[in-house]
Amino acid sequence: MALHIHETWILLFVIPALVTPAAINHEDYPADEGDQTSSNDNLIFDDYRGKGCVDDSGFVYKLGERFFPGHSNCPCVCTEDGPVCDQPECPKIHPKCTKVEHNGCCPECKEVKNFCEYHGKNYKILEEFKPSPCEWCRCEPSNEVHCVVADCAVPECVNPVYEPEQCCPVCKNGPNCFAGTTIIPAGIEVKVDDCNICHCHNGDWWKPAQCSKRECQGKQAL
Repeated sequence: MALHIHETWILLFVIPALVTPAAINHEDYPADEGDQTSSNDNLIFDDYRGKGCVDDSGFVYKLGERFFPGHSNCPCVCTEDGPVCDQPECPKIHPKCTKVEHNGCCPECKEVKNFCEYHGKNYKILEEFKPSPCEWCRCEPSNEVHCVVADCAVPECVNPVYEPEQCCPVCKNGPNCFAGTTIIPAGIEVKVDDCNICHCHNGDWWKPAQCSKRECQGKQAL
């Protein structure tokens, strides 16, 4: 009798050892529905489609309300289909603008160079200057330089000269022309030798002088 009691105790100690964690199937013990719902709630966000609009910062706007999204400087209107933003045709920025601000819907030039640059020099707006004797220039309000080149008249002499700081050649000795190889003044008759008296054509200085021959001895007329 004592032997049977001892074997019974041995069986009681052996049976619990056979039940290992690997033998437990967790599918047989589903979690409570309350636990599942609480874990999924962390992934659910409010849906404002058709009810309002949300900007980049998380602010909610009602339908019909105007607001400025973080990615745009243009105002938007909240609609059932989402924000509808203004897209105006912005004016072009002046190429010489030195300061541009983006506070409004369109970028705005706040500062433009108030001078013109020409051949390495700066000139004030509307300032007139002569970079060379033949050029007359002005600094325009558009920061551009407009120049006019002088159109010189044809000199009325055969030996014009260029004076310093003057654009066009001048006839220092007045109008003249050639009588052979001799330069004679215009407007008078000139005795070029013992046989010929010459004078320049009126207005036609480039033509040879008109000469008249008179009686002479031992001389050859022109």
